[in-house]
Amino acid sequence: MHTAIFLAVLCGLIYLLYRRGYAVSKRIRAIIFVFRPGRDADRAEVNACTGWVCHVGRFRESRVYQFTFDAQLSQGDAEVTLRDRGRQPLLRLNRQSPAGSMELDGKSRYTLYWEFKSATGRCTLRW
Repeated sequence: MHTAIFLAVLCGLIYLLYRRGYAVSKRIRAIIFVFRPGRDADRAEVNACTGWVCHVGRFRESRVYQFTFDAQLSQGDAEVTLRDRGRQPLLRLNRQSPAGSMELDGKSRYTLYWEFKSATGRCTLRW
C-alpha cells in the first residue's frame, strides 16, 4: 500500500516538473550528451548523438519571441522544433534556417523538440 502511494506521488511530482519545464523526456544514443534547459536559452553538448529530447518551454509572457539556433557541429546535424499544445510544429530551426520569430501566448503550453542525427559539437537555442 505504501509503495503504491509513493509511486503515485513520485509520478505526480515528475509530471509537475515536466509541465513547468524542469524535467525532460528523451530518447538518446550518444557517447557524450549534456543538455541544459534554461529560462532564455537551451544548451546541448553532444558527441556521436542520435535521438531526440523534448521539454516544455517556459514562455511566461505573451509577446513575439526571437529564436536563434547556433549549431557548432563538426559532424552530423541537429534541429529544434517549437510545437504547440497539440504537438503541431510552429517553428523549425536548423543550420540552414537558424533564426525565426513567433508570437506566443504566455498562458499556452509549448514544447521544444530537439532532434540529433549523428551530431558532434555544441548547440544553443536562445529566445
